[in-house]
Amino acid sequence: MRQLFRRRQHTAAGGAAAEQQPSEPVPASASVPHKTFPSGIKPLRCPESPTADVVFVHGLTGDREKTWTARGTSEPWPKALLPSELPTARVLTFGYDAYVADWRGVVSQNRIGNHAWNLLWSLASYRERDDTNERPIIFVCHSLGGLVCEDALVRSRERHEPHLQNILRSTRGIAFLGTPHHGAGLARWAEVVSRAIGVVKQTNPEIVAVLQSESEVLARIQDSFHTMVMAQARDGSGLIEISCFYEELPLPGVGQVVPQHSAILPGYIPIGIRSNHMDMARFAAADDPGFVAVCAELRRWIRQLDGAEGRHRGPASRQEESPPDVLEGSQSSSRFLVPYTSNPDFVGRSAILGQVKDQLGHGPGQANGTSQPRRSLYGLGGVGKTQIALAYAYWLQQTRPEVSVFWVHASSAERFRQAYAFIAEECRIPGHDDPKVDVLLLVKRWLEGKDRGRWLMVIDNADDTQVFFGRRAEPATIDMSGLARKVGSYIPDCAHGSVLVTTRNKETGSRLANGKRPIEVGHMDEDESDQLLRAELDDDELDRDELLVLSSRLEYLPLALVQAAAFIQENTIPVSEYLRLLGQSDQQLVDLLSEEFETVGRDSETSRAVTATWILSFEQIQRRDGFAGEVLSLMSLFDRQAIPLAFLSQYNEQQQDQEPRSQVQLTKALGVLKAFCFVTEDKGHGFDMHRLVQLVTRKWLVNKGTMYHFATQAISTVSHNYPYGNHENRAICGAYLAHVYAVLKLEDTGSRDEALAKASLLHCAAGYFDYQGQWKDTEDFLDQATKVRRELLGEEHPDTLTSMAKLASTYRNQGRWKEAESLGVQVMEARKRVLGEEHPSTLTSMANLASTYRYQGRWKEAEWLFGQVIEVMKRVLGEEHPSTLTSMANLASTYSNQGRWNEAEELEVHVMKARKRVLGEDHPDTLASMNNLASTCSNQGRWKEAEELQAEELDICSRVLGEEHPSTLTSLGSLASTYSNQGRWKEAESLFGQEMEARKRVLGEEHPLTLTSMANLASTYSNQGRWKEAEELQAEELDICSRVLGEEHPDTLTSMANLASTYSNQGRWKEAESLFGQVMEARKRGLGEEHPDTLTTYA
Repeated sequence: MRQLFRRRQHTAAGGAAAEQQPSEPVPASASVPHKTFPSGIKPLRCPESPTADVVFVHGLTGDREKTWTARGTSEPWPKALLPSELPTARVLTFGYDAYVADWRGVVSQNRIGNHAWNLLWSLASYRERDDTNERPIIFVCHSLGGLVCEDALVRSRERHEPHLQNILRSTRGIAFLGTPHHGAGLARWAEVVSRAIGVVKQTNPEIVAVLQSESEVLARIQDSFHTMVMAQARDGSGLIEISCFYEELPLPGVGQVVPQHSAILPGYIPIGIRSNHMDMARFAAADDPGFVAVCAELRRWIRQLDGAEGRHRGPASRQEESPPDVLEGSQSSSRFLVPYTSNPDFVGRSAILGQVKDQLGHGPGQANGTSQPRRSLYGLGGVGKTQIALAYAYWLQQTRPEVSVFWVHASSAERFRQAYAFIAEECRIPGHDDPKVDVLLLVKRWLEGKDRGRWLMVIDNADDTQVFFGRRAEPATIDMSGLARKVGSYIPDCAHGSVLVTTRNKETGSRLANGKRPIEVGHMDEDESDQLLRAELDDDELDRDELLVLSSRLEYLPLALVQAAAFIQENTIPVSEYLRLLGQSDQQLVDLLSEEFETVGRDSETSRAVTATWILSFEQIQRRDGFAGEVLSLMSLFDRQAIPLAFLSQYNEQQQDQEPRSQVQLTKALGVLKAFCFVTEDKGHGFDMHRLVQLVTRKWLVNKGTMYHFATQAISTVSHNYPYGNHENRAICGAYLAHVYAVLKLEDTGSRDEALAKASLLHCAAGYFDYQGQWKDTEDFLDQATKVRRELLGEEHPDTLTSMAKLASTYRNQGRWKEAESLGVQVMEARKRVLGEEHPSTLTSMANLASTYRYQGRWKEAEWLFGQVIEVMKRVLGEEHPSTLTSMANLASTYSNQGRWNEAEELEVHVMKARKRVLGEDHPDTLASMNNLASTCSNQGRWKEAEELQAEELDICSRVLGEEHPSTLTSLGSLASTYSNQGRWKEAESLFGQEMEARKRVLGEEHPLTLTSMANLASTYSNQGRWKEAEELQAEELDICSRVLGEEHPDTLTSMANLASTYSNQGRWKEAESLFGQVMEARKRGLGEEHPDTLTTYA
């Protein structure tokens, strides 16, 4: 509270006006008279020959100088900084006692009206004294000061004294800084302080009450001010420029004092200042962004003063300068025929409103051109086009009351005619009551008359091109109702009128605007959504994070946000409960979007619910272009982002019941969907749909009974386009993966073709997961594919066996050797029976089984089987076929496992060179060969050669495969091992640590490769004499190895030997001897007495 209510000297109890007292401390029991408050006008700068007065009015708890003085500066910025920006401006500041509460004494009981009168009288008297009554005035008002200024100008208009009247007459601009036009959060805090018994002795309840959003006084000030501004424009006194600045940061301990929706006035420029409520009026330097923003507006207004001089001379001269395009008679003959009231909750959209103002020629000083300005607002249904047009119409009525406004509903030719008939009747156009007259032509010609004055016609909901222009190459005919189909020809075309169109159809908008590019109305931004929800829910204390989540879930769509607010209010639930309902399911979301509600500016004949709004557009598209409706239906079942054109072309080609459409027809269908904003095109990445549009389209399919049909088409389309995942197809597989997930979630239709297409898609996507090293996902997809293929194709169908073989390989990749062996043998035997012993698929099964033996440490069995496979593959496939080279590489690894380094190296060099020629240097198989050769070099003590190869391979793997791909991690571990072999322990430790943590994340803690990385890191600890750390890691690894691989697996035995060495290094000889004995006996049994590992154990 100390930040809001400053401590001040007290007035003696029961005293009247007190004399100023000395500043020394006074005992608490003493009576202290009230300190005189700095009030009235004080000049801060008076240049020679000033051209304008800039008057500063402070706000609540403010001071005429301190309010404008930043921390660390000695002078207020209007005195220190402003003169260099506005050298010809006299700078004045007004002070008044605006404290609503005091800690120990009395506060002023003046109401806002009293302060407003004091401002008016003080400023008028000051200007009267030096004979500057006619000088233009610009006000800069902070917080409550804006309300005081507004009320002062209203009172100026009501007075008869010339010097008081001149204040309003001379006012050219007002900059409002955090003014609570619709109430402020500060009122809440003032009330809290006011009620603090024993703390605050006196308050000013009048000002506290005005700051409430429901305050009648506040409403009176606002209504009077807006009426006065409109009257100023109507009687030719000229426009008052207004800019509204709002705070972007909360006040510490208080929060946002004046929220944006309260700080801005519809139709005027809103500008954010990145400060809290107090600091937004304090600038320390000329480059402060807030100072720059405020000065930009003040400079603009002062530049306009010379050009606007003639518009403010007085009643006699104003009559002479009335524009020639005003309606005949008086200004009051203008018409405002808009069927909706102004929307008090309208927020944001200032950029679009500014565009419309500039392009329709309604800005300050803009006169008629030689041609009619027409502009269209287009966007998704519910995005707020009508609300923007409505806000613009009311802004125009307020600022340019001489301009007539006519509103025309254009959803059908009949509604268009009804609107014209209403205009004819309201304006008493001669002939309007003649039943034989063509009312469309009557209104058109009347509005085109040169004596009509300026007017704006809003053509709302102009979605159907055929209503305005008929079908292409079709003559203008009369339908059964007698209406001309081409009602577009009845839109008046003249320089003194302008047309604003709202439409969901970009094509219609462009044609109605005479080819001008339509203005796209997109979704709201975060701030606008926040303001809208607060305004609709009438609660400034709502949690911003919850509102942002709600806005995001509803894609910042205004109609959906208003619909959500209506549901929340009608059912008296908090925002959090509505979010819970939204999050339950997509169906729940669609149900909520289907709720009807009431809102300003929606046609009574049009549904207000989001779903119904869009379904009307879907039906319109279906009638206009049936193929576009099919494309929309299909697209709604893919993932909503990056839908490739290839999918849509494939769908077109696979239709068996009709002739495929041409590419031109597909392009036109997509054009229709883009024109209605249901899809957007991202060049190079396909097409996107809004999530809500996608969900509502699916509801439409269910309603029509066509969901199963399009679900089957969607699965078939993705399955046909998704290749088997491997290195060559990795990019397209990754790009299409989201669509795989999307169609696999669709409900089964029971169709055999759909089930087989889904199985094929699962199998191909599993290949991509396998390439990525995502073996759990690979297993899951292959399980599903194998199950479907077994049921529909049979156990020994080639497709079923292919999925089974891939599943066996996935078991092997996860270190599940027994499962891999069992399934691998089953597939191999079946392929021998079905395909023959020398079929490539049979040979692949044999090679996979040999790899499983190798991973189990069954080197001799693996070597024999690899030898057989290679011999047949060379004969059947060729010596440099990728499969042949893979088998040769595996045989070389089997030699390495047995310590036969020279044989391994010779074969590895051969394979690596062949792979570089056949596959390329960046291919994963080539990289694997480089790693294997480097390991062989390392095993022979050729560290430098190994290191160079490994560093090169690691760089390529990281770039091509990614930093956490299993192959990249293998390369990382190999390089670390080479560092370790050279005694470079710290470098080795760092890389082994990275490898181990990544493998735990990617593969899991029990994967054999994770265990290997743990063993390597532990060895590095041992090499540095860090026995305890080594022992802990080795014991953990041995426990997992024994459980997962088995007690006599070569890797388990290596772990036991490493732990035994650690015991030995700590002098724990008995424990070491026991473990070494177990390892030696097991290695004799498993590897033989001559194997290098067995011999190492002897040593």
